[in-house]
Amino acid sequence: MDVTLREVHDSDLPVFFRQMNDPESRHMAAFTPEDPADRDRFEAHWARNRAAADVDLRTVLADGDVVGNASVYGEPGEREVTYWIDRAYWGRGLATAALRELLVLVPERPLYARAAADNAGSLRVLEKCGFRATARGRGFAQSRGAEIDEVVLILDAD
Repeated sequence: MDVTLREVHDSDLPVFFRQMNDPESRHMAAFTPEDPADRDRFEAHWARNRAAADVDLRTVLADGDVVGNASVYGEPGEREVTYWIDRAYWGRGLATAALRELLVLVPERPLYARAAADNAGSLRVLEKCGFRATARGRGFAQSRGAEIDEVVLILDAD
């Protein structure tokens, strides 16, 4: 599949909302909004981030279809990557391709990432893109209603 990134369009938001409300996807992502079904909070979150100068948001397309999103956000020196791929596309290399493209668009380093320690797929994507684990911690995962282990990763300058 041909994976590309583009600016987020208003028409992408209903797709992102549906993707975020898939129970299996939420479980794997772990660190999700308190109430992902709250459409008003979802819309406010996206409006705020789309207007922020320090957030680089992209829609992930596979063969022209919206399959997720990827972004970089945060303070300089502490910026973090995040991505979400529709569960129907897991295991096809789309997350890796999207993250690689995002890393070209946002060349600053270091960049950080976090993933639930049991999210082997996401950890593998990050490792394939050059991130390395630097720490482990615990955090409250809204989607699981419990504290879970997480891995903090870094992508340093080459």
